[in-house]
Amino acid sequence: MTETPEPTPVSEPEELPILDTSAERIAQLEAEVAAMKDQALRALAEAENLRRRTDREKEDAQKYAVFRFARDLVTVADDLSRAIAAAPTEGEAAGNLIEGVAATERALISTFERHGIRRVDPALGERFDPNIHEAMFEMPSADQPAGTVLQVVRAGFVIHDRLLRAAQVGVSKGGEGAQKIDTTA
Repeated sequence: MTETPEPTPVSEPEELPILDTSAERIAQLEAEVAAMKDQALRALAEAENLRRRTDREKEDAQKYAVFRFARDLVTVADDLSRAIAAAPTEGEAAGNLIEGVAATERALISTFERHGIRRVDPALGERFDPNIHEAMFEMPSADQPAGTVLQVVRAGFVIHDRLLRAAQVGVSKGGEGAQKIDTTA
């Protein structure tokens, strides 16, 4: 004889919660929705700001990755300029040497320009700008106003929009009673 399984008891249907449709509950739910919407909008804005900041930092990293290397190469350009200035000018061999060094300097400056590095070579009589010039000394000058570039000691360089090295200049003190300018950056 086989035993028959006991029938499973049928459970009573669950009571569904009674929906509270009162105005108070509706207002509470609307406030929760508004708070969540505000939170979501703030999170989206923060994510967008982070994306923009990351893009800007990535662009800067690409643009200025060679900053130190470029600053070191600038001294090579200076050495080439000094070699040209110091070379003897007499004789065919000296002329060829000067022309070769000058061609090398031009090639270096051209390479700099292709990579966003440009020379800052202030003109004599230009107004001193502490953002791109470094005042090495002051010179008395009765015919120039104070803060005028009278001598360029060494050219400066910028990479894109950042200063690699300030141009080193001598500036005028100006005549008697001339107005002094701030020559510090």
